[in-house]
Amino acid sequence: MSKYKFNDNQIAIIEKLGLNLGIEEAEKLFTSDEHSWEELETLLKVANALYRSGYPIIEDEKYDEYLNYFKTHDPDNPYLLNVEPEVLIDSKTVRLPKKMLSTDKAYSFDEIKKWTERITKAASEIEFDQNLIEIRVTPKLDGYAAYDDGVTLYTRGDGVRGQDITRAFERGLKVAENAGRGLGPGEIVIKKSYFDEVLSEKFENSRNIQAAIIAEKKVDEDVQKAIDEGACVFYPFSLLENWTGSIEELLSNFESILEDIWNSVDFDVDGLILESTNEPIKEHMGSTRKFHRWQIAFKVNDATAEVEVLEVVPQTSRTGRVSPVAVLVPTKLSGATLSRVTVHNYKMVKKNGVGPSAIIKLVRSGLVIPKIEEVIKPAEPELPENCPSCGAHLIWEGDHLICPNKSDCPAQTENTLIHFFKTLGNVDGFGPKVIEKIANQGIKHIHEIYQIPKDQFVEFGFGDKTSQNLIDQLQVSREIEIEDWRFLAAFGVTRLAGGNCEKLLQHYDVVQVFEISVEDMVKIDGFAQLSAEAIVEGLANVREEFFKVYSLGFNLSVTPKESDRESSDSPIAGAVVVFTGSMQQGSRDDMEKNAKALGAKVAKSVTGKTTFLVTGDKVGETKIKAARDKGVKVLTEQEYLKLIGEL
Repeated sequence: MSKYKFNDNQIAIIEKLGLNLGIEEAEKLFTSDEHSWEELETLLKVANALYRSGYPIIEDEKYDEYLNYFKTHDPDNPYLLNVEPEVLIDSKTVRLPKKMLSTDKAYSFDEIKKWTERITKAASEIEFDQNLIEIRVTPKLDGYAAYDDGVTLYTRGDGVRGQDITRAFERGLKVAENAGRGLGPGEIVIKKSYFDEVLSEKFENSRNIQAAIIAEKKVDEDVQKAIDEGACVFYPFSLLENWTGSIEELLSNFESILEDIWNSVDFDVDGLILESTNEPIKEHMGSTRKFHRWQIAFKVNDATAEVEVLEVVPQTSRTGRVSPVAVLVPTKLSGATLSRVTVHNYKMVKKNGVGPSAIIKLVRSGLVIPKIEEVIKPAEPELPENCPSCGAHLIWEGDHLICPNKSDCPAQTENTLIHFFKTLGNVDGFGPKVIEKIANQGIKHIHEIYQIPKDQFVEFGFGDKTSQNLIDQLQVSREIEIEDWRFLAAFGVTRLAGGNCEKLLQHYDVVQVFEISVEDMVKIDGFAQLSAEAIVEGLANVREEFFKVYSLGFNLSVTPKESDRESSDSPIAGAVVVFTGSMQQGSRDDMEKNAKALGAKVAKSVTGKTTFLVTGDKVGETKIKAARDKGVKVLTEQEYLKLIGEL
């Protein structure tokens, strides 16, 4: 089996569960083939929490497989009798206006038929005219369940108590179909077409975005843009496209109803919801602690086929990641003829032998994108050495092949320009749409943008006033002081984001980093051999462009050197400090800069290595207690300012 490694977001969610096991023990649960009943219950709890928080660790099918196995052998376990809860870090729960239960699942037509027989039996028991039984079928949206009572928006939580996430509406989230508030239960979703076209390179899946919409922390600007453009919505179930008819009509036309309803919305769908609309039947059938008996979800069994691979073609994305696409012998699956399938990454190509003449097991769940389930007959893989877009030498980054040529790779041009101004963070006006317009005029490099005169901006289609504003903003970006590490990070060198830039610049000046050897870089704490090799190669690729931009005269503040920090008599010199909550003295960013100037190392999350947790307003007791449990000293903002002598 695959080895599982939790990331920081997943670890934070697991810690919130309060399970009596460590992170490494939790990871082993997903690696092992054998589990005790207690371990299987824990695995299900962890997998459910991660999925509902937007950071899934296993596929839905695998979760259902574990769940069904658990049901067979321990049907009375409390976990199976209650609604799978959502987990929101540091959020207080509130009682829902109405219970929101899970939905029982069916995987075959026979199971649906048996469910309709239970509906018919219930009608007979209360002497309800069976000719009046009505079934409603809607798409089962794969989103984030919520309830809107017109005043407050709640998460489903455990079905009885959820969290207040009204902030999602305050951020601009709209109700689907331009409807008003207060329509009860629904799902927070993002348009599938928008995600595929705009956000799929940045986010692994749409649940990451759904979780970001309701999170307490500041919304990512790409997610905020999706909200502003109406791609993210709260979709009340009552407004969904639906088929309504008799049981006889449902069973006679089930496949066509399935296809029509599945394709009726531009959102991720992972099944259908079938329910009786007759109130007397619903009231009589009632519900268990976990789901309504008058409702069921139909999930399509996977369609599979064994297919021969003709070739594997590399494609460079706008972020520089090179994706392998397997060209197949055309094969019909779930009503569609498939001739291409994206392989997850080149590590999978290499490890599993996905190459010309390989035989793969292709799976298509319902009507969604196909994927490779298994390599039945491996073949010699063909791994590209050079970028198909620019010819640059490719490097490995984790499981992926990456083109490090951020400056001159045509596939990456636009994204490189966007990344520069976004990371710089001190200039308005140069967002994705403006950059796209400029890039369409053949401008490929950062320094070229700074050389565009006003009349050329006008020729590009910008108005006279806008053109002048763009010129002014470019000038401002050179005058406003920014950190040298941020400036370096803006060039997008692989494995050289802000944190690593800051580490480097604690030992070298910004112009000296281009002369560092791999051997010298490895000597710095935090840089392994492979990372150092990738960074040195990436720096060589952007060197020419860096110095062209640097020569334009930016106002850079210099990162304090490690040697200066060690000799500092500051009370926080060498300490690891984390700031949380709203600060009164200044912005958190300002506080962090000041702490660094005093020789401290600033981190974003609390670990066993943290020295001080500095708390502002609105910090949950859970976070404070968790820090103290790790031996971290917790200081209020006032106590911290007194410590550093600024009060």
